[in-house]
Amino acid sequence: MWYEILPGCAIMAVCLMIPGIATIHIQKFTNKKMSNSAAHTMYQHHLLARDRRLFGDGKQPKGLENIN
Repeated sequence: MWYEILPGCAIMAVCLMIPGIATIHIQKFTNKKMSNSAAHTMYQHHLLARDRRLFGDGKQPKGLENIN
């Protein structure tokens, strides 16, 4: 019947998820920089990248009000 393919699909899904999950944990272990740990969302990451471009320092978020 159709339910006989469910174990095979589950095994295949787990095998496809292992590299992605392993990559996330390896990057968390190896990249312990302040700029990576301060940005929890994609929006915060873009703001830190903007600060790095404008001020040369991406470790502390400064905002646009500090532009001279």
